[in-house]
Amino acid sequence: MKTRSLSLVIVSATLLSCAVIGFVATLGTALLWHAAAGNRVYAVANPYRHNYADSPVGPAAATSPLSGVFTGEVLYWTPLIETWAVLYQVDSNLIATLIQIESCGDPSVSSPAGAQGLFQVMPFHFSAGEDMLDVVTNARRGMEYLVGGLELAGGHAGLALAGYNGGHGVINRGWATWAAETQRYYSWGSRIYMEAASGMATSPTLDEWLAAGGDRLCAQARQTQAQLEAASRAQVMVIPGN
Repeated sequence: MKTRSLSLVIVSATLLSCAVIGFVATLGTALLWHAAAGNRVYAVANPYRHNYADSPVGPAAATSPLSGVFTGEVLYWTPLIETWAVLYQVDSNLIATLIQIESCGDPSVSSPAGAQGLFQVMPFHFSAGEDMLDVVTNARRGMEYLVGGLELAGGHAGLALAGYNGGHGVINRGWATWAAETQRYYSWGSRIYMEAASGMATSPTLDEWLAAGGDRLCAQARQTQAQLEAASRAQVMVIPGN
């Protein structure tokens, strides 16, 4: 048990260190990033119709304030989410919505299908030798796929989320052809994002998602984050020997 506990601390400490180092590197890149893109209007052509006044991509979207409606496990990553928003020129609320549904902020979670980490990225999106659970590496691959979906969807947040779940091929197909899981994912994601981006104080849809089973994912995320915090404190308390 002592060996397993020590291994857990080492793994957690390593993961946390990677997140901190990656954050510094990402922030430096973000400060050098300059891009120009205009805002556009999009409408969703399916049973869950939502009209977005602004595009989730571009300089204005990238500096939109992150809503407080997300769970604490997602807001735990606020500095990194805001950095990724600037780096990839995507609304931080859309990034947080994705993390909320995919992992609820747990950087160590794996799905039965093989999706990995904070952004639940499938293994085939990684290059050989990449650490799939490293927060920065996982985010890079996840954000690349999200941005690709936004480009294919013309900046449409809901369709990009559907493409993230069901593959980019669903973006240009009709709603009726989507798998039930992708339809649910679109419904949850587009409504949570709309409520967050519109400045609502709470997200009724997020509450529904939690009640439908999301709370179990968040409980696991809280446990992982507590381990990360404990490992971080342990590192600080270590005094090198003479």
